[in-house]
Amino acid sequence: MDPKLNPPSRPSAARLVLVTGPSGAGRSTAIAVLEDLGFESIDNIPMRLLPSLLDSKHADDRAMALGIDVRNRDFSVAGLIEVIDRLSAERGNDLSVLYLDCNAEVLIRRFSETRRRHPLAPAESPAIGVDKELELLQPIRARSDTLIDTSEMNVHQLREEIEQWYGVDGKRELAISVQSFSYKRGLPRGIDMVFDCRFLANPYWNPELRALDGRDAAVQAHVAGDPRFAAFFDQVSGLMNLLLPAYLEEGKSHLSVAFGCTGGQHRSVTLAEALGAELAKAGRQVSIRHRELERRNTGAEMGKRPD
Repeated sequence: MDPKLNPPSRPSAARLVLVTGPSGAGRSTAIAVLEDLGFESIDNIPMRLLPSLLDSKHADDRAMALGIDVRNRDFSVAGLIEVIDRLSAERGNDLSVLYLDCNAEVLIRRFSETRRRHPLAPAESPAIGVDKELELLQPIRARSDTLIDTSEMNVHQLREEIEQWYGVDGKRELAISVQSFSYKRGLPRGIDMVFDCRFLANPYWNPELRALDGRDAAVQAHVAGDPRFAAFFDQVSGLMNLLLPAYLEEGKSHLSVAFGCTGGQHRSVTLAEALGAELAKAGRQVSIRHRELERRNTGAEMGKRPD
């Protein structure tokens, strides 16, 4: 990192971050990390779309990270500097230009290892493209607010560096998705952890509860009335408390937990609601999704097998 750009001890998240730098230096990784930190992120945005995007009223209240790439056919150094100067005058400290730098030798090696063509020299050697791009971007590098040299960094180190600059109070949150589903329709995609709750008392066999779902208090009371419910839920909660800090320390940004039952209407929904509420009460960033209820709400038939 450039020594004149040592970060403050507790930086605040910028409202708008423009992310740029030579191809292969880690811009896409930086964009992904900023998105994990809560920024609305758009990579490789055409410069001609910048004014309308940044002038839109609905974007005023949310932090935004925009990736600027020389691969765009309308990219121009002069045009980008003009945008930076205009935004600096309008937004002051709410704007940050993040430049991901890297020495030429490392960039050439990275292109050679991935066998990618350089965007500025598609028919020539990567070395020619790297030299062209580094020279082209020098004025933007000099104009940057935050400069991170990734030459000797791996992905985890780059993530830590960006979190130091743009994390809120230096903290990073693990986003947790809690879902319910029906086994007869198969496991949801991208799930990290699955719990089978088909052993619990099934509200389907109670005619008064059959048409309801696990968001209803009567259904929840029925499921919680099973003598095995409390021990099961305590075990799941304890496992979450054990694993969440470890996943966060490992660098994981998102965890998906799912509860499954036969129809995805009663028991799994009850468990997903209960765990989601407990995590939210503990201050976790959590979202709840009920796959089969969503299908039903969009007109899809739930099927005839009981939950």
